[in-house]
This record gives sequence, structure tokens and C-alpha cells, in this order.
Amino acid sequence: MNRYIVGKLIGTIPVLLLVSLLTFLMIHLTPGDPVRLMLGEDATKESIAALNQKLGLDQSLPVQYLRWLGNLLTGDMGQSIRSRQPVLEAIGERLPVTIELSILSMIIGVALGIPTGIIAAIRRNSTTDVMSTTLALTGISIPNFFLGIMMILVFSEWLGWLPPSGYIPIREDPVQNLKLMVMPAFTLGTALAGTISRMMRSSLLEVLSADFVRTARAKGLSDRSAILGHAVKNAMLPVVTIIGLQTGAVLGGAILTETIFALPGIGRLVVDSIFARDFPIIQGVILFLALMRVLSSLVTDFIYARLDPRISY
Repeated sequence: MNRYIVGKLIGTIPVLLLVSLLTFLMIHLTPGDPVRLMLGEDATKESIAALNQKLGLDQSLPVQYLRWLGNLLTGDMGQSIRSRQPVLEAIGERLPVTIELSILSMIIGVALGIPTGIIAAIRRNSTTDVMSTTLALTGISIPNFFLGIMMILVFSEWLGWLPPSGYIPIREDPVQNLKLMVMPAFTLGTALAGTISRMMRSSLLEVLSADFVRTARAKGLSDRSAILGHAVKNAMLPVVTIIGLQTGAVLGGAILTETIFALPGIGRLVVDSIFARDFPIIQGVILFLALMRVLSSLVTDFIYARLDPRISY
């Protein structure tokens, strides 16, 4: 197992290098000049040239990339062009917000997706099955930005139950924090719940037709014991894989969700940086999200092996 983990970690190096190169090229080839945005339209050519030289933007793209990559190997992801704040520090300040949003979204997705998938499989082709399948498809199909705006309109503007946007750290006011995080977490969690529900249903239907479930029932076990004690555990294997793979999707979806609900997370940070052409911040955040996606895949493999002893790495 240790050899497998080390091999996976080594295998992430070329992936992250490719991500960093593609991100660097796409950012620098898009229209827009961060120096002109900082100095304004009335800036002189001399001041623009001086700031370009100070920031190292006057050098060729290969030189800029190799310099950034060399600094990255030493743990230095550079500094923000706008605020001159270190990129790692900027990500670290906003990471707790995104982590909290992701955890709450995963909890909502799992809490809604697994039970509805189990019920739909047990009551196959019934009205309950049709309703749960329809809700799952709806959750998957509705874009996050549309659902978020509709939730603000209904629960904040019309009903006045929840604050529309903003963020308060949980250590300062847990109740207000949860009120502010309910709608963003539900916005992200609905698509995850739909995906989990559909996977749970199809996986459990396949397991229920297996020989060991029929044998358990023939030995006198009730349907409840046979399903919950034997079938669900085996049906969870592909569901765990989906949950692990969706972790990266939740982090990516947080970009729009945090912008809609004005949450000061890394998603909002990267959106603001895109408008400001703050190259170091954009590169750092995208590379960080890619690393989280790779690590979530590794954790998923580890959990998969724990759930199924037959799997050996």
C-alpha cells in the first residue's frame, strides 16, 4: 500500500506540471494588461515600462514560466500583482471558507443522495422511484448560478428567512454563520446529491440481484437486514468513488457559488484575480485546486480498499 501511495504521488508530478504550463499559457495569452489596470489609462509609457520591469513581466514567457516554476519548487508561489501579498498567504486566508462550504455541501449531498437512492432501488418502478429519479435529474441539470440566484430571491427577498449574502466566521457567531452558509451549501450539494442518488440506485439494484443477497434471504434474514446489512455495504463501493471524484467538482463549483453569495473564499479570490489579471494568484489557485483533485483521488482509492478487502494495491 505504501508503495502504491508513493507511486501515485510521483505520478502527480507530471500532471501538476502540465496543469501549471497550460494555466500559465492561457492566462498570458488572454487579452488584458495587469500593469495598465493598476496604473490606469492615463499612465505614461515610462511608468508602465518601469512597473513591468519591477514585476518581471518584461521578460519572455519561457523565462517567466521557468522563474515561476523554480520559485514554486522552493515553496514560493509568488506575490499578488495587486496587493503584493504572497500567494500562499492569500490562499491560506480564504481556504477555511471554501473548506467549510465544501464540507457542508458534501454532507448535504450524501445525506440526501444515499437515502433517496436506497429508497428508489427498494421501490423500483414505483411512484417513489419516479419522483426520486426526477428530483435527482433536476438537481444535476440546474446550473449552480441559477439555483443560487433563485434561492436568494425566494428565501431572502420573498420570505426573508435567510440573509442573502456575506460571511461571518463560525468561531465568532456559529448561528449566523450557518444561516449564511445554508443556501450556498445547498446550491452546491444538490447536484452532488443527484449524482450520488442515481449511482446508489443503480449500484444497489445490481447488488440486490446477486446470489449472496438471495442466499441471505433464503436463510431467513428479513429484507431490512439483507439490504442494510449486506447489500448496501457492497453497493457503496462505486458510490464512494463518485463521492471522491465529486470532491474536486465541489471545489470547482465553489468559484461561482462564492461569487454569487459574496463568500470570501478561494473561488471569489480567483474570480477577482481574473478581472484584475493577477497572474500569480490565478496560477496558484488553479494549481492548488488541481492538487486537491489528485489528493482526493488518492484518498478515494484508500477508502475503496478499506471497504473491499479483496482489493490489493
